[in-house]
Amino acid sequence: MNINKNNFEQYDLTKIIIGGVVGLIFGILVISSIYIVESGQRAIKFTFGNITNIDDAGVHIKIPFVQRIEKVDVRTQKTTAEATAGTKDLQNVTTSVTLNYHFDQNRLAETYTKYGLDVEQKIIDPRIQEIVKAICARYSAEELIAKRETVKGEIEQNLRGALSSYNIVAEAIQITQFSFSKEYNAAIEAKQTSIQKALKAENDLKTIEIEAKQRIAEAQGEAEAIRIQTQAIKEQGGAEYVKLKAIEKWDGVMPKTVLGKDNSTLINIDN
Repeated sequence: MNINKNNFEQYDLTKIIIGGVVGLIFGILVISSIYIVESGQRAIKFTFGNITNIDDAGVHIKIPFVQRIEKVDVRTQKTTAEATAGTKDLQNVTTSVTLNYHFDQNRLAETYTKYGLDVEQKIIDPRIQEIVKAICARYSAEELIAKRETVKGEIEQNLRGALSSYNIVAEAIQITQFSFSKEYNAAIEAKQTSIQKALKAENDLKTIEIEAKQRIAEAQGEAEAIRIQTQAIKEQGGAEYVKLKAIEKWDGVMPKTVLGKDNSTLINIDN
């Protein structure tokens, strides 16, 4: 009787273990069947290795062991690449390009199939290098400096077009100042210094010429004034005119001495 009881207890324990295992397996299957796609993500669903769907944000179900999921961030991403190129006059120029981009959500399946998701190393950086080199080669170093906004615009336009063919949307592109070799920078600085000196010398010469013209004008004015006064004296009686001018300037004080009749004797008239 004890043996039957033990057998019964063992049977119940076996059932419990089996039920627990089945329940655990079922729970794992349920859990593995449900997945959540966060906001700003998309999920690429594979069935036996083939892409069968692109799921938006939310809660979704997949078939365990048959289907798998790979989540993709479709929010704005940022990358920076440094590009070195040669100018038309054989000068080396370096610039840094910073790109904000995101995947074209409507073409994720094509993007994954053709290029994969590691687009920065495989696609973006090489395109930046190619475009910067091609555009800088059309300009001399001085033209890059003088027309940098035009050049930046060309790089941005070409980069947008190139990336769109890979289903990548360029949002914002920033291009830093073009940098040249130390030797070229020194040559540019020397040239600018020479230009500044030349401009200063030209301005100094203009100043001297203006001052000389002013002095000539002043001398001519004084000569003309003397001529006019001389002419007026002649026209107004000569010596009488001089006496009139002397009277106009007299301060009302009588002189203390006068010349004698022979113009050589001083006579004191103070007493």
